[in-house]
Amino acid sequence: MAKKLFLIPNTLSEEIVLSTIPSYIPETIAHLRIFLVEEGKNARRFLKKVLPQIPLQECQFYPLNEHTSSQEIAQYLEQSQGNDMGIISEAGCPCVADPGSELVLLAHQKSWQVIPLIGASSIMLALMASGLNGQQFAFHGYLPHDKELRKKKIREFERVSFQEKQTQIFMEPPYRNESLMSELLSLCDPRTLLCVAVDLTAPTETVRTLKIADWKKEKIDLRKRPALFLMQKQ
Repeated sequence: MAKKLFLIPNTLSEEIVLSTIPSYIPETIAHLRIFLVEEGKNARRFLKKVLPQIPLQECQFYPLNEHTSSQEIAQYLEQSQGNDMGIISEAGCPCVADPGSELVLLAHQKSWQVIPLIGASSIMLALMASGLNGQQFAFHGYLPHDKELRKKKIREFERVSFQEKQTQIFMEPPYRNESLMSELLSLCDPRTLLCVAVDLTAPTETVRTLKIADWKKEKIDLRKRPALFLMQKQ
């Protein structure tokens, strides 16, 4: 039988919101004892919430993040000793704006069965709620840290969104949200639509789409709050 690699979604909010985890997932992953995770402490906390009876002392947790080398990833599959494994995302779905794709590709090459499990994706939730084009869109992840490069990217996103009728999706670490918002308001055409999706799935969730001109009249607190930004120039 082919070994199985389960892609296990996590909650989006810092609070554990178990309503976003489908009920079939605990039963599906209950037999797993090997997990590939960004941060072991958070993964243990998540597993204890969805599987209260799991013997964590019997589980192995291997780091899978931006610092994990290709050699380490290859060793994880070799060291599985015929056992199934699971990738747990830090938030949302594994391999989507999160590490893991290199290991998944290698698993395919080694004839593992890769099983994606259903869960919340902030990108999809924000796009669904934005009112912007869901037929053509691009996710760019984090913007460049350099201020001039970031401005260049913003202008490029706006141009492409107009020429291709394509929604542009991007993000920043929470501590840079307000700086990014200021740049968007100063750089973009007043008619460009901007959606700001904050704290998705949390009680404080806010999703609003306005023209840049209208955003200049609004106040929104983005400090220390996970957010996605979606843009489409009309």
